[in-house]
Formats: sequence, structure tokens, C-alpha cells
Amino acid sequence: LLSATKEGLQIEEDEDEKKAFEEAKAKTEGLCKLMKEVLDEKVEKVVISNRLADSPCCLVTGEYGWSANMERIMKAQALRDSSQSGYMSSKKTMEINPTNTIINALREKADADQSDKTVRDLIWLLYDTSLLTSGFSLDEPATFSARIHRLVKLGLSIDDDDDADENDD
Repeated sequence: LLSATKEGLQIEEDEDEKKAFEEAKAKTEGLCKLMKEVLDEKVEKVVISNRLADSPCCLVTGEYGWSANMERIMKAQALRDSSQSGYMSSKKTMEINPTNTIINALREKADADQSDKTVRDLIWLLYDTSLLTSGFSLDEPATFSARIHRLVKLGLSIDDDDDADENDD
């Protein structure tokens, strides 16, 4: 019996699937390095995974680390020792799906310009949404909201200058 939320889950696949996965993995290595660089201490490592079908990415804990639910329970303890919070939070591994369209588009955008602020925002947004879907809680909900609002403005072609003019009235 294995937990799907822990790293090291192996899924059986045939030769064609292995070959296609290795090709996709080779293409996505650069994006993994960039994501690790951007996320820095938030994740232990960024790896390419074959466990994901629809999601662009997910966060898993170490084989012997606390699950998301256990971490949430321990944070809620009234008499917990705050000095243990660093020890308590599990080391997370971000697994990305190399066949997902979001990851492919992000890879192409990152290959074009790694210093693009939008690419970094999208990486952080993927991390934050992975935190939520994997059962963890957000460290900074206000930052997450600001990032979402910035991307909504981008999608609606609203300049930040227009927003500043509206606030002056």
C-alpha cells in the first residue's frame, strides 16, 4: 500500500510510453531548473512526473515526511512550539507534467525569455495552486490574490496605469 501524496510512486508503462516520456523529459529539463531557481526554498526539487494525467503540476512530500493533512493538524495545535515549525513543514517536491499544454506553453515562453516577470508570476501561481490542490494551506493569501488579479488584468488587456488613474478620482 502506497500513498499517492508521497514521492516515489511508480506507475507501470510500456516501451512507447517510456520513450515518449523520456523525450518530453529532455525538453522540460530547462524549465525544471528555472522553476527551482524561482521557487528557491519553497520546494526541495522540481522533477518531471508521469503520474499526472490532467494537472500541470502537483506537490508531494518526502517518503517519510508529514502529509499535507498532518501538517495542517500540527499547525492548528494550540500549545505547539513555534521553534519546531521549520522542522515540522515537510520538504515538498514539485512534480510537473511534461505533456500538459500549460507546461508546454510555459516552457516555450521561458525559453524565449527567462527573466520575463510573467513567467515568474506563472511559476508562482502554479506553485500556489499546487499547494491548494495538494491539500496544503497558503503562506501568503494576499500575495496569491495580487498575482491572480495581475494575471486577470493581463488577460483583459488592462494596463496598471489605467487602474492608478481610477484610484485617483
